[in-house]
Amino acid sequence: MMVRVLLRSFVAALVLAVSAGAEVNQEMLERVAAGELDEAKASWWGFDPEDSTEALQAAIDSGVAKLTIDDMGEPWVVRPIRLASNQEIHFEEGVEVVAKRGEFKGRGDSLFTASNKENIALIGYGATLRMHRSDYDDPELYERAEWRHTLSIRSCSNIKVYGLTLAESGGDGIYLGTATRWVTNKDIHIKDVVCESNYRQGISVITAENLLIENTIMRNTGGTPPQAGIDFEPNHPEERLVNVVMRNCLAENNNGAGYVLYLRPMAAHSEPLSVRFENCRAINNRGIGAGVINNNLPDHAVTGSVVFADCVLEGNGRGGISVSDNPPSGLEVRFENVTLINPAPEAPALSPIQLSSRTDADQPIGGVAFDNVRIEDPIERNPMSYIDGAGGLPLEDIAGTLTLVREDAEETIALTREILDEWMPVTPIKRLPRLSLDEMQFQPLTDEIPEEGYGFGYAYLRRTGRFALYATEGDEVRFTLHHRRVGRYSGRAIPVIIEGPSGDRAHRAEAPFEIETEIAFTAPETGVYRITADPGQNRIALTESTHPVNLVGDEQRIALIYAAGEYVFWVPAGTTEFGVRVAGEGSSEAVHAALLDPEGNVVEEVDNIVAMHQFEADLDESSPGAAWTLRLSRPSELAWEDHSVDLRGIPPLLAPSREALLVPVN
Repeated sequence: MMVRVLLRSFVAALVLAVSAGAEVNQEMLERVAAGELDEAKASWWGFDPEDSTEALQAAIDSGVAKLTIDDMGEPWVVRPIRLASNQEIHFEEGVEVVAKRGEFKGRGDSLFTASNKENIALIGYGATLRMHRSDYDDPELYERAEWRHTLSIRSCSNIKVYGLTLAESGGDGIYLGTATRWVTNKDIHIKDVVCESNYRQGISVITAENLLIENTIMRNTGGTPPQAGIDFEPNHPEERLVNVVMRNCLAENNNGAGYVLYLRPMAAHSEPLSVRFENCRAINNRGIGAGVINNNLPDHAVTGSVVFADCVLEGNGRGGISVSDNPPSGLEVRFENVTLINPAPEAPALSPIQLSSRTDADQPIGGVAFDNVRIEDPIERNPMSYIDGAGGLPLEDIAGTLTLVREDAEETIALTREILDEWMPVTPIKRLPRLSLDEMQFQPLTDEIPEEGYGFGYAYLRRTGRFALYATEGDEVRFTLHHRRVGRYSGRAIPVIIEGPSGDRAHRAEAPFEIETEIAFTAPETGVYRITADPGQNRIALTESTHPVNLVGDEQRIALIYAAGEYVFWVPAGTTEFGVRVAGEGSSEAVHAALLDPEGNVVEEVDNIVAMHQFEADLDESSPGAAWTLRLSRPSELAWEDHSVDLRGIPPLLAPSREALLVPVN
């Protein structure tokens, strides 16, 4: 029975090859089908310089133990190819396997994909797997996406990739993800590989155990963020980064970071990390040389260790080392015998080493050791800085020594408490509560309608879109959402959920990508309607409305982007103190902010806010109930992009005008 099945497969492959007009070596295919040969050449199944998909796929599906993709003098042009288990594929020197132009229309179409496979070797010294990055970046040709990888490995085990160049993908050179939920990749060895000019990353590692990457180059990544040489970014707490080693690797000229671990989706109950970089280099990347980002909320920080040993980080645009949101109870992050050369050469405001906390961080920042770290920096600046996005979070468990080399002078500095306080003083801020809307009822401050209507077109929200809209029973409500791209992130329609005052769903709609969409519904009851429309990495604004609408920040900060304008908020009667927290993003994205009292006087104004700044209002007399204003604008020196607002001690609502403001019902 098995022989009959193999013969049927052989006949089907032969018919396909003949129909394409390719030359087929029938004798050798019969021997493969009969199980007489363990080795074969792909050209036996045919070759068509216009499209060799059927021939190459049939060769792989034959089950032959060792398959050689031979040099035909022209590229093997193919549509997406599926790999098979228990097979060693050799690419002859000079061979190119090239994605067929006009194909790969699916957002996740990859050149080669292995899903739930085992025991595969791809060996190709001097061979290239190539796609067409510029085509996939053209919206007239393709729907934008970031998952058209050159090699996609999902939930696989015992995979070897040696010697290949993987170039110009519409996603990553190599992607290590999942095909089956929570099934990690195991026993993966990548060696002597070049990931060249890929769209999103050189390599993305979502989940892996026993991963060894050696002598591999990741360079010239550019197209859509993060644009790193390699990015370790699990999507769920159940995914793993266990026994991962990179050795003798180079990340060079990437638009993002060289080496980055983005671990915020993990949690304290995740399998502890064990990731080690040995003798690796990050050279002339536009982002940071080496970055580690944990999750600082209670019970969310993943544990384990990340070690950079004997590494060189040179000429990287955003600095050498960055550690964000790692609490002392989280990861052990170590830099051993690491050298930073000319870090952030065109950004003197950035330190070579940067520690930071995000606005939602809740615990001290630390757990970082610097063992014989050398900094060769011609710029006069502190070698280490702290961006305190959360405000008042202390630094703990920062230890080691730095050797600072500037011109002919060399100084070794122990990271004592005194030197850390000198370089990175932490200013305590008053802890004020973020109020919940759940226990309050609201109504419009006034029945007046502003001349410009109730739209909030300048307030572009990023990642989370939360709005509060007031309507009375029977009202015909209409509002317009503008869902727009940020940078080169891909996007698609997002759901718009509208909940009524009682908590029941009142309406559901969609906000298409890159389009202004009007949404309409009849209000079934009187009160505040909660609108949710999350744009992810892109942005959304509510540009027009028939009814008063406010931005909502009761569960988290209000994340904005390029959102210059005036934001009105209510200070209820009896309030004696409140805070307005404003922050930029990361180490270089800032905002200019001013707090105005009810008469329009500037109470405080701060420019170039990167770390969180809290405007604190201690009122001489309790508030009679009044509208205050926060004015946001472009910073004078630093980049203008992401920023956020967090209201403390007062209702977390921002309105475009006094007439649109929703206030608590007494």
